[in-house]
Amino acid sequence: MVKTFIALLFCLIPFAIMAQTGRLNTDTGRMPTDTIPQRDLIDVFRSVFNVKPRKVSVTEKKKFYFSFLPISTSDGRSGGRALFTSTTAGFYLGDQKTTNLSTVVFTPYFNLRGRYGLPIRSSVWLKDNQWNVIGDIRLLVYPQYTWGLGGNMNNHHKFLVDYNYVRFYQTVLKRIKPYFYAGVGYNLDYYVDIDSQGQQTLHDFTKYKYGTATGQDAFSSGATLNLLYDTRKNSIDPLPGVYANVSYRFNTKALGSHTNWQSLYIDLRKYVSLTNSGPKNVLAFWTYYWTSLTPGTPYLNLPSLGWEPYQRSGRGFQQNRYRGQRLAYFETEYRRDITRNGLLGFVLFANVNSVTEPDTYKFTYWHPAGGTGLRFKFNKKSGTNISLDYGVSRNYSSINLNLGETF
Repeated sequence: MVKTFIALLFCLIPFAIMAQTGRLNTDTGRMPTDTIPQRDLIDVFRSVFNVKPRKVSVTEKKKFYFSFLPISTSDGRSGGRALFTSTTAGFYLGDQKTTNLSTVVFTPYFNLRGRYGLPIRSSVWLKDNQWNVIGDIRLLVYPQYTWGLGGNMNNHHKFLVDYNYVRFYQTVLKRIKPYFYAGVGYNLDYYVDIDSQGQQTLHDFTKYKYGTATGQDAFSSGATLNLLYDTRKNSIDPLPGVYANVSYRFNTKALGSHTNWQSLYIDLRKYVSLTNSGPKNVLAFWTYYWTSLTPGTPYLNLPSLGWEPYQRSGRGFQQNRYRGQRLAYFETEYRRDITRNGLLGFVLFANVNSVTEPDTYKFTYWHPAGGTGLRFKFNKKSGTNISLDYGVSRNYSSINLNLGETF
């Protein structure tokens, strides 16, 4: 109980410092430059193999940055080994002084336990940030354990459910005023051939009646209303600033959905610089609240740890470990450069989460986790880091490897 209280208190710090500006240059949205030249793994490769970069004229401005990471590693989400490649493309569709860096992330995935994935995520900023187009497309074969509803399920009380999954999310946002956007979108989730691995059915295990029938599909189709406030210039390696996103989703049979249901997702992030210049020294805070607003939400669409839009929450937990009608999440991370040239850095993080109980709809059990990680600057132009994190919670630990920061 004491550990839970400490973790929760630590993660609630951002609400006490939201008024801080983070020493950001408000004209450019960038941190003050350091006098030490920045260095990345590309520079190291060139120096080791004596590769000379192409000469760029003074008037030429590069607008495309590319990072690629093939890796075989332990799968912190499901256990066992995994093979994946992570490709991140950063590019500008307008003047770099007035247009944010657009990103496309492609992460083909193969798990030696029969899990496959082809996810593509994108955030495209048009000229002068007049429009922001956000996409999330996934084709997955995804056997995964579930622990039922609520936050008090024993770790050994789990159930393997197998399904194929198609996701198509698209959102278009128009700038209303600087940093503030509003728009609409379309969300499609298609869980194909939900299959129980064993004699018991998912319906019997969860006692939940929507989207749990063995051998059947769960199809959800609906529109979204979205609000966005984002002062960050670069989402790959966020500089001091604020991010806030609100998304209201309403699924309807008129668009093909099997049931009518609604949900709300609220995502808040704050980045605070602790120094005026020099190596990175940043506190980052993240909280989100995700709730199903009506009956009829398919089981696999209910709020679940690690299944928020970016699938980055819950370091130190198994993905899907906690699921409920509502989910609250808090995370705090300290980011610091080890070398002044930015090549090597580290992070310390703590998070805590809770889901509502199926009978009382109250947040009763809070689950803390914490850990540390290393950062290797892969591409200094786009700010892309290789992130290697170790997280631990009660009776579980995981290693996570990604391109870019967790949030």
